[in-house]
Amino acid sequence: MFFRTTTTVLTAAALLSAGGLTASAAPAPQGGWQKIGDDIKSGVSGLAVTGSSSRHGGTRALVVRDNKKPGENRVARVDYRPGSGGGRAASAHVEPLTWAGTPEPVDLEAIEAVPGARGEYVALASRGLVYHLKATGSELQVLDTSPLPAIADGDDYESFALTSRHGKLGAVWADRGAGKKRPATVHAAPFSFNKYGEADFGAVTTARLRAPYPTGDVRHASDISVTPSGRLVISSASDAGDDGPFTSAVLDAGKLSVARSGKVALTVAKSPAVVRKFKGVKIEAVECLPGSGGKALLGTDDENAGGSLNSAAVCGK
Repeated sequence: MFFRTTTTVLTAAALLSAGGLTASAAPAPQGGWQKIGDDIKSGVSGLAVTGSSSRHGGTRALVVRDNKKPGENRVARVDYRPGSGGGRAASAHVEPLTWAGTPEPVDLEAIEAVPGARGEYVALASRGLVYHLKATGSELQVLDTSPLPAIADGDDYESFALTSRHGKLGAVWADRGAGKKRPATVHAAPFSFNKYGEADFGAVTTARLRAPYPTGDVRHASDISVTPSGRLVISSASDAGDDGPFTSAVLDAGKLSVARSGKVALTVAKSPAVVRKFKGVKIEAVECLPGSGGKALLGTDDENAGGSLNSAAVCGK
């Protein structure tokens, strides 16, 4: 389906939030961003890549939305295809998934595929509740829930990532921070599931992160991804309200390693390097794509303007 006029786009976007539609050539921020929704209920607060599409370098992913009211979509499956220099338009097919097994979560901010466990995911709500999920058809089943360790007063979480080394898992997550007075607090720990399916964290290592960009009322860590070599790629973002303006950056922020013993080591740069700046969008999801030459899939939660996807070479090696 191709949307040609403003009226058609608005009508289709409302349907896009509720059911599986394909959005091609829908209005989006400049710079190759592809809309996957057009209102405050259809932003991207986190994403997990699930595989590759067979056509034109496409990517399949699950996206989470920070909705809070009953009946609002929490998770959707997206088949995203980037545009090309030859004139092919970007497109995205969106299929909302049903949350099953427990009351709907409030304010989901991150989701990550579990390495080595097909169809299993970890999702994180802003107050630190961890969901162990299984995707089955059009449903997400909740296998168990548990809290993050080391939660402090005022923490507001927007990021969570897993990495696998030597058959062991390491987790990294962060309180997003706020402006000059509150840097992000980045945590890392060995990770596994106990016999009940609950998330089990080992000894926690902590470090502070201040994003050099954006400035002002910045969320220093709006999402985290770990490259195959262990580099920490962190997005930062700011907004002046539900109508923006929005500004974001992707940072080269440090390193995460997992030893053969399972011990996790975290290093966060005192002065993270700004890999790329993005004006006009609020990036809340970044996922480095293995074997892509350093590209990442990026997602935005632009509040009243909805959500968009894009790919960019921000991950390096």
